[in-house]
Amino acid sequence: MSRFWSPAIQSLVPYTPGEQPKVADLTKLNTNENPYPPAPAVEKVLHRFPTDRLRLYPDPDASRLKQALAQQFGCNSSQVFVGNGSDEVLALAFMAFFRQSKPLLMPAISYSFYDVYADLFAIEHRKIALSDDFRIRLDDYPTDNGGIIFANPNAPTSLALSLEAIRTLLERNTDSLVLVDEAYVDFGAQSAASLIDQYPNLLVVQTFSKSRSLAGLRVGYALGHPALIEGLERVKNSFNSYPLDMVAIDAACASLSDQDYFEATCQHIIDTREQSASALRSLGFKVLPSRTNFLFASHEQVPAQALMSYLRERNILVRHFNKPLIDNYLRITIGTDVEMDRLLRALRDHPQITASH
Repeated sequence: MSRFWSPAIQSLVPYTPGEQPKVADLTKLNTNENPYPPAPAVEKVLHRFPTDRLRLYPDPDASRLKQALAQQFGCNSSQVFVGNGSDEVLALAFMAFFRQSKPLLMPAISYSFYDVYADLFAIEHRKIALSDDFRIRLDDYPTDNGGIIFANPNAPTSLALSLEAIRTLLERNTDSLVLVDEAYVDFGAQSAASLIDQYPNLLVVQTFSKSRSLAGLRVGYALGHPALIEGLERVKNSFNSYPLDMVAIDAACASLSDQDYFEATCQHIIDTREQSASALRSLGFKVLPSRTNFLFASHEQVPAQALMSYLRERNILVRHFNKPLIDNYLRITIGTDVEMDRLLRALRDHPQITASH
């Protein structure tokens, strides 16, 4: 710990990203990356990009991308904000909207960056317990708050809320911002983006990292009322006027142009997810009904920590969260069919799993 650190930084607990090891023959199912490449149109952009352009600054407004997203969602470009991955968009939203005199409300089990941002920006926050079956209960969120944030589908539990449940919350919670983090929405959940014209306090955040296979380029965005977007732009332009580079903007636009590829890839992941969930259940796992590109699973006899270590010895990485209530669950990213078969073969070879099933 450095004596030159600001006092608030000394007690800050940073977000812990999933491992990115460089090991040969590794089956990497720990960071919810898409197992398939980006759309073919993205590859063309990367091959043909005129490198001479890189001596210039990118468009600080990323206008082309905003227009492409507006067309995708049937809204106006004034309702679109873009940033360097959805993590940055979330951070800017915390600064723009949640530094209030009342506490920010969030699920007790959710994306752990929410805690980090609240601590980083000195935002008072309160966690609302999930149900016994790990579901977010929006009815439990009081209207006396400084904002509400939740992931839908939730992470790491993989469960989704209905659009009607979100609408019901918005009908009664009208005096503070409701932020719906939809990083995984394209894998079987309903997006709240269709509600932004009806509710001026709704901000929907999505990403190109998961369903569009662009995690390496860091492109995220928010959809909401123009006044909300203006608030985000104020913070962004007080922090970094150029969050998206030229390559990222062009590649993201190209990705949006190939809807057929996007839908086919998402469906392939959904199909593999359902097949893998069924196979895990046959091996004695409890698997929550996922609407994401990962499974949240617990074995009836073998502790999750032991299973993670067992798989790691076989060059298979999954994610374990050593936190109350979920410490006996593994989060398993959906890989290719070949990768999931490798995982299942390894689990079938585990002596306790074999003995019980």
